[in-house]
Amino acid sequence: MKRIELFGCPMDVATMHETIKIIGDRIEARQFTQHVVVNVAKLVSLQTDLVLDASVRACDIINIDGMGVVWGARLLGHSVPERVAGVDLFERLLQMAAARSLPVFLLGATDAVVSRTASVIAVRHPDLRIAGYHHGYFWEDEEEVVEQIRQSGARLLFVAITSPKKEVFINRWRDRLGVDFVMGVGGTFDVVSGNVRRAPEWMQRNGLEWAYRVGQEPRRMWKRYFITNNRFAVMLLRARIASAFQGTAGQPNEKT
Repeated sequence: MKRIELFGCPMDVATMHETIKIIGDRIEARQFTQHVVVNVAKLVSLQTDLVLDASVRACDIINIDGMGVVWGARLLGHSVPERVAGVDLFERLLQMAAARSLPVFLLGATDAVVSRTASVIAVRHPDLRIAGYHHGYFWEDEEEVVEQIRQSGARLLFVAITSPKKEVFINRWRDRLGVDFVMGVGGTFDVVSGNVRRAPEWMQRNGLEWAYRVGQEPRRMWKRYFITNNRFAVMLLRARIASAFQGTAGQPNEKT
């Protein structure tokens, strides 16, 4: 995959199909892979959060999730074919795992949400081997949960814990998890379990998922998206002005 850098964050430019192929090949080769997706909120946050920045950089595959980042990258001259949404990638990886008999482990969210998620995907993918699942509130028994994952025999681990906690957890225990692939999936379990509705496809295509999310939980989400979206817009504006200035400065002076 081609790798670009946007506002200091490395990102891999790939289609969904290419991403699935690379992940599948690495799993078959028993090559440990840490995966992360980057959206506007995360890209803005890692500008000041050094722990999150280091955690993202430690990942082997960094996909672009969110049309805002896709459009921003294109605006600054990068060729990005499409977004690779985390929730869609999760579903595609479950399909692959079921077809190849690769056990999976689900970690994160509340006990009710993760157990419901396990039930839903078991129905969707009857051939899928669910090695185990555990809620995301285990910080007093962290090492015990790591051992549970290792003993489960899972090959793929999906972690639905907020950033940067999940990235820090994965980095800390990656050598003891016993899995070949680990992916932070954010709020995916909430969507799969039906606890949160996903935006209609037309809103997804037009970068309006954040607005739909705010509409569902306005008190909790409006400030987060208002701040990050505005900061990202300012970042893009400054980058465009700097690019235009450099382009003008680099042109030879005309003589009359």
